[in-house]
Amino acid sequence: MFEHEIAAAARTTDLLREAAAYRTAGEARKARRASLRGQEPRVRVTGPGTRGARSAPRPA
Repeated sequence: MFEHEIAAAARTTDLLREAAAYRTAGEARKARRASLRGQEPRVRVTGPGTRGARSAPRPA
C-alpha cells in the first residue's frame, strides 16, 4: 500500500469513530431531554393562607 492510501484509511477510521461518538452523544442528549419532560412539573402553591415573599400583609 502506498503511504497516502494508509493515511486515507486511517483518516476514514478516525472519521467513523468521531461519527459514532457524535451519534452516541446526541442519543444521550435526546434521552436526557425525554426523561426531563417525563418529570412532574413543580406545582406553585397558591390560595388562601399563602402569601408571596414580597406581598405586604393585608390590613384587618
